[in-house]
Amino acid sequence: MPLFEIETDSHIFITWAEDEAAARDTLADAYPHDQVLRMTKRPRNSWVISKSVLGVPGRRVDICSIARDCLSKSSGDKLHAIRLYMAETGSDLEKARRIIESNMVMGW
Repeated sequence: MPLFEIETDSHIFITWAEDEAAARDTLADAYPHDQVLRMTKRPRNSWVISKSVLGVPGRRVDICSIARDCLSKSSGDKLHAIRLYMAETGSDLEKARRIIESNMVMGW
């Protein structure tokens, strides 16, 4: 069952649902007055929040895992994966390109 991320005017709602209509129904049951701003069907069946995005110090980040995740989210679209990698890590264009391309070669 797919995982949906629904951003409303007041919440970010995460739910499993059979399809988009069922996800909207689940949101309406929980928050009937919220207006949907964005709905995304997640590429995997789990939800991850990056500690670095939250500013929580942690261990060294595995750049290959991030690159493979970006490639997965972009369905293999190199340019989109590079943009995702830059957004997630704060890397510049050249570094993001090298990392994404090297992971594409490794068969992510």
